[in-house]
Amino acid sequence: MLDNGLLSWQGGGCQRSSPFLPPVALVLFRRERCGVTDDGGHDQMNANAHTPASVLQVLDACCDSCTFPMLDNGYVYLAASRLSLHRSEADWAMVIEIFGYSPRAEWPDLHVYAFGSRLHNRNKAEDYVTAEAHRAYLEGNPNNESRFFHPIDGEGWMDEEEPETVSRAGTVMVRGIAMGLPAFEQYGVAGIDLQGERPAVFELCRLLAAEHRDLVLATASERRVSVPPELTEILVLEDWCHPDVCSGELPSDTETFRELAEVLVSGDLSRYRTTEVHNTHWRHWPGGGTL
Repeated sequence: MLDNGLLSWQGGGCQRSSPFLPPVALVLFRRERCGVTDDGGHDQMNANAHTPASVLQVLDACCDSCTFPMLDNGYVYLAASRLSLHRSEADWAMVIEIFGYSPRAEWPDLHVYAFGSRLHNRNKAEDYVTAEAHRAYLEGNPNNESRFFHPIDGEGWMDEEEPETVSRAGTVMVRGIAMGLPAFEQYGVAGIDLQGERPAVFELCRLLAAEHRDLVLATASERRVSVPPELTEILVLEDWCHPDVCSGELPSDTETFRELAEVLVSGDLSRYRTTEVHNTHWRHWPGGGTL
């Protein structure tokens, strides 16, 4: 484990506005500067067009459109998160993984957010009713994509009468591995104070994240599902200082994301040296999942 939450590296809503762009320019930036062409496709931006400010413009714009993760999302109980950076001389990408439980979705899931100068594996035109709908998707999401995965499988571990509660006994499947439902004592050891007589689904998710983190977060292929294959993963963070998006804080407001933008553009990992307090553990976001 290295400093600043760095796990590994290789040689490689809310209404708000970006401090980098006036409102009118934001639309122009998202359509032209972000690589959306007149035919709805995406151009590869020249490497010289990338600056830390342009990276932050993308991230801030995604906050404006509510496509940047809020760790206190009222509809999702946060259990685990991870951030990674990917780059080449021509392009950059940032991936944020969020594992948690949404009662509305009725099942735990892994949400993989991708942001970048150019994205891979976009939704296809045939997935939409009309060509105009597909074009609207591309124009509305020029630099961001979301994909969902389900690391938890199996039946019988959720109470049939109280589906937000874990069964009294049973087996839960995590990435195809059968695991007996944890004893109550395991929750306390992991620092999870049970709110009811039996564990809630979100509490089980948090325990699984504490004991089997790599199983509930993305595999290498899931992490890169929207990242162009020629980009190299250069940085993986297990913890960092995340902006309080719902309160109006933008990525560009934080030293952490300003330095991550510098790393993406330069490829120099020493640019990430922030002393901001890490806050991505679910304990820091008690409002998550409470709506």
